[in-house]
Amino acid sequence: MDTFARFHNGAASDASACSHNDAVHAVELELVIERMSYGADAIAHTADGKTVFVSGGAVPRDTVRARLTDDGERFSRATLTGVLEPSPERITSPLPFVALTGAAPWGNMTYESQLREKKAGVVSALERIGHFSPKETSDLVRDIVAPGEPWGYRNKIELAFKRVGRKTLVGMYAPNGQDIVRIKDCPLLDKAHEKIVGAVSGALSYLSGSHELDIERIGIRTSRRTKDVEVALWTAPGGFPRAQVARVLEDATGATSIVRVMTKGSSKARRIAGVERLSGAGSWSELIGDERMRVSAPSFFQVNTKGAEKLVELVLSALDVRDSDEAMDLYCGAGTFTLPLARRVGFVSAVESYGPAVRDLRRNLEDAGWSNVDAIGGDAGRSFPDTDADVIVVDPPRAGLAPDVVKQLSEQSARAIAYVSCDPATLARDLRRFVDAGTFKPVSVTPVDLFPQTFHVENVVLMSRVER
Repeated sequence: MDTFARFHNGAASDASACSHNDAVHAVELELVIERMSYGADAIAHTADGKTVFVSGGAVPRDTVRARLTDDGERFSRATLTGVLEPSPERITSPLPFVALTGAAPWGNMTYESQLREKKAGVVSALERIGHFSPKETSDLVRDIVAPGEPWGYRNKIELAFKRVGRKTLVGMYAPNGQDIVRIKDCPLLDKAHEKIVGAVSGALSYLSGSHELDIERIGIRTSRRTKDVEVALWTAPGGFPRAQVARVLEDATGATSIVRVMTKGSSKARRIAGVERLSGAGSWSELIGDERMRVSAPSFFQVNTKGAEKLVELVLSALDVRDSDEAMDLYCGAGTFTLPLARRVGFVSAVESYGPAVRDLRRNLEDAGWSNVDAIGGDAGRSFPDTDADVIVVDPPRAGLAPDVVKQLSEQSARAIAYVSCDPATLARDLRRFVDAGTFKPVSVTPVDLFPQTFHVENVVLMSRVER
């Protein structure tokens, strides 16, 4: 820390002989890690109170050495170079998977620490971004819920695919987000299927020896409950050795569905050009509570089935749904909340903008025999249902709710809204907007750990009408 102070006082004798950037990178700090950010970085402070974001695997209560990489006016960034005194919250021998890939950035922390840090992150976002007082957040935020096991909980993973000359790399991205690391199995995937990663990698490497495969990425979905396994190959449109790929992948994996998802457009604005069934059912199914859902490869489905069940349980319990209720379900996807709502209320207006998910929703409703749902394909703001709902569920993407949607929701006569969020920052922003609108107020915020070993956290918020 003395070195850091000397650097900022301009005492570096060779400053004239090297660039400012070189000088920054030469500085090493000794820091005590205080907490985690909403991300892979840990947070510490220098002796003079400046915030430092530390990358590279530091955990709370570590004493570390870190090399300064960026010295901004408001905060600095540094990379871990050594652990001087390990924290009791550090796992001394984490799985090799943690260091090799970027899929488990919190995998070197005890699970109890992960849960504590996630709840603290939700509280921090509500206070910093939502401008709720510490007293308000203390009253609002409930204990974090851990619905399943910390490993082997995922029903889906994605693999990267890259050709380097005549060589094919199939695996997961390294922590730097650029390099691809070959892995034989994935401990985040359901244990009954974790070996499928090696099988898919081997099959595609074999096929690449005789075919110039141009694959963007590979999606693998598995279900312990239905025994379904789907392999989805994401490619550009054009020629593709369909029969050979299907035969080799089916022999290697025993997949019940093999599909090709074709996409067009720039990397930032990809759109689905079509889905080809190469083998099997052409879709993947899962049992969630009382419902059976069939989902196509492009459609979103929670990667943690037990966690999704917990979300449904929390939402239905919070709303206290009744059979005479009319419900609204915005950003409904393939029907995770729509189907259980249809089972319990009189009528549901369900809105979803993504075409593949709308088709899956309508198929799932037909398979379940529910005729009390209006499945609306369109943007939640422009296709907002013209109805007086008693209860409302919103489960938007990471960007949260658009201001016009908050406005329209605030004009509803519903008795309660359940807001399911995957991003504490946009959630905090939106809750403040609801409070400012004056119709609904948050009553409870329940963090749910759907993504162990990562910094991500889901939240279920109950909002009730403001009594006037």
